[in-house]
Amino acid sequence: MNTKQLSALAVKALEDMKGQDIVCLNVKKLTQITDYMVIVTGTSTTHLRSLADELGKQVKAAGEPVLGDEGRLQAEWILVDLGGVIVHIMLARSRALYSLEDLWNFDSKPGEIPVDPAAKDEN
Repeated sequence: MNTKQLSALAVKALEDMKGQDIVCLNVKKLTQITDYMVIVTGTSTTHLRSLADELGKQVKAAGEPVLGDEGRLQAEWILVDLGGVIVHIMLARSRALYSLEDLWNFDSKPGEIPVDPAAKDEN
């Protein structure tokens, strides 16, 4: 599975679990760490853990590894590392504070960030 397909799988898993304000950023030109960053808001710490759990189940069911996750204990911001895709699962206050979309998306104006990873993919 390529990283575009993996990012689409992540977005779908998060949508299935009622994640809010999902964005997928193509960061290939900005960093060598990953190809895509997916950012999603959850409604509570329990919801964040559920989003991370379901994401991990669906990724593993597709035959892909989950390389790691961080932040489950505090559960205000859980980062799930899928290699070519990094998923940030955040409470609204954490998402507003860190504003990852602004940090990693220099080319788009607010509201122009696609959920569909293929929409901004050059490959």
